[in-house]
Amino acid sequence: MTMRTRTLVSLLAVAVLGCAARNPAAPPAGAPSTTSPSPLDQAAERYVKLVLALGQHDSAYVDAYYGPEAWAEEAKASPAPLADIGTRAAALTQELEALPVPADDMLALRRRTLVRQLGALSTRVRMLSGEKLSFDDESVALYDARSPHKSEAEFQAVLAELERVVPGKGPLAARVDAFRKNFVIPKEKLDVVFRAAIDEARRRTLEHISLPEGETFTLEYVTNKPWSGYNWYKGNAKSLIQINTDLPIYVWRAIDLAAHEGYPGHHVYNALLEKHLVRERGWVEFSIYPLFSPQSLIAEGSANYGIAVAFPDAEAFARDVLFPLAGLDPKLAADYVRVEKLTAKLDYAGNEAARRYLDGAFTRDQARDWLVRYALMSPERATQRVTFFDAYRSYVINYNLGRDLVKGFVERQGGTEEQPARRWELFHDLLSSPRLPSDLR
Repeated sequence: MTMRTRTLVSLLAVAVLGCAARNPAAPPAGAPSTTSPSPLDQAAERYVKLVLALGQHDSAYVDAYYGPEAWAEEAKASPAPLADIGTRAAALTQELEALPVPADDMLALRRRTLVRQLGALSTRVRMLSGEKLSFDDESVALYDARSPHKSEAEFQAVLAELERVVPGKGPLAARVDAFRKNFVIPKEKLDVVFRAAIDEARRRTLEHISLPEGETFTLEYVTNKPWSGYNWYKGNAKSLIQINTDLPIYVWRAIDLAAHEGYPGHHVYNALLEKHLVRERGWVEFSIYPLFSPQSLIAEGSANYGIAVAFPDAEAFARDVLFPLAGLDPKLAADYVRVEKLTAKLDYAGNEAARRYLDGAFTRDQARDWLVRYALMSPERATQRVTFFDAYRSYVINYNLGRDLVKGFVERQGGTEEQPARRWELFHDLLSSPRLPSDLR
């Protein structure tokens, strides 16, 4: 079912904002309820316990959890076999599908989301049990979406333009890498640059989105990771944001990571789900975030689209604020941003490299070389990216396909760059709801 009408958006906003009035006794996460749990509430508790159980077999599976601590302790104390988790997930799915579809739109969406999240959990059980899926089948089963197939020819127009923008001798990837090295943030200036970007992203977000009182984050710099940045949500509107410094960080990435990991990205998304769905409605299933699930496409897609929402003037902000803080020449900002925007058009080359590598059409070296040639990554960054493929597999589609699906969903309803207030409104509604990737089409 596709939910594109303004009527449903309005109903969603009313449902979310009015839930406290209709359900004033909704308890915080983990608090005992004073009313008999509904069938959906009972299913949600069983779902959370299944996610925690699967997390004992897959250390990356539970990305965040702030529900009842006793449930987590139980999962650790009595680990369930994979086969048992799969059987319980299948039984719960059947029970949910047998329930009548609620007349209330939000409850119907809750039921459908639980079913789809359980489907992804069952797929992950099968994968951990040794079943091999193609890249496309895996992405549909886990993330409710399939990335379009791209050929080499589809990237050639962008590469040809970059040949003109970054002239010289030698391979284009090497020239682009040499050009970008002029815009690396010195390590001693990383913190001041990142904090300035995050502070501005937060200020702009708070102009449009009301966040829980006391929301905050901790910023850390780490090494030896397959990713460039990560948000670890802790509950109570608090996050740990980590930035990987294994490779040089370009100044443009400060804007990307500030918005993606922080505001209005992952930190805001998790805080709003906690506020509206867990705290106000008592929907305990949203106190846990299984990484390999449809929720990740919404999370990563909205975080990447949120960069443009918060920074429609990213070039000016980088030139006037971040370049001086990093000790870089603002006069060079326009040429640098032009290169960054062009190379961003090649991001689906990463999906193609992952698909071919994980499906066995590419060796590890061939995947790396493809990324160097068609995504214009340095050999070091390409190697790190293949390591990411090894760890997270088809998860890569969530960044670019997720962004494009969120962008299309928002803009079809009038949330364009020319209508920023409407764009923020729709973006907020999306971040506050249990929506599925298939709802965005």
